[in-house]
Amino acid sequence: MDYDKFIFCLEAVPDIETEATTETVRNLEQLAFDQGIDSIYKTCDTIEGLEDSLNALLYEDHNFKNYEIIYLVMQGEGNTICLNDYYYSLEEVAEIFEGRMKGKIVHFANAKVLDLTSEEAQYFLDITGARAISGYGTIFDTVTSSNLDKAFFSLFEDEDDMVEIVKELHEKHYLLCKMLDFRLYY
Repeated sequence: MDYDKFIFCLEAVPDIETEATTETVRNLEQLAFDQGIDSIYKTCDTIEGLEDSLNALLYEDHNFKNYEIIYLVMQGEGNTICLNDYYYSLEEVAEIFEGRMKGKIVHFANAKVLDLTSEEAQYFLDITGARAISGYGTIFDTVTSSNLDKAFFSLFEDEDDMVEIVKELHEKHYLLCKMLDFRLYY
């Protein structure tokens, strides 16, 4: 690998003015400490906050090309995300970031079920330019996807082939992949 790869994490919170160390922050810190994978963490509580955070990353961070994974930790279901009790379709999100996610993997934690038709997934990929969109088909209140997320992210450090990454993830973490219903659209 000839350059470092990073994760940009955006977590939906009830109020961005309230500071708290979330499980997501702790897991990203552990990922950096254990595997040397750096990340930028931001919170948002509105669709405008989501857009502002990603725009700042796109236009102000000169290392944006190194952010391979856009990690979204937010509530929602199926084809929506929920910010401040308002639901936005992934089509709306795709249109906000039209053409600006070229080559990125957009990954959702299992706080939100990712259930897309092939047409919805293809629309998101075509509009945003993302390389893939991934997440989980099942939410468990007692089990978060954080350990599987970290394993998934670490596979990108040495491999670029999406099929090989998913194959290896299932080989190493089959039960967790099956239980959380890991999904990848590319």
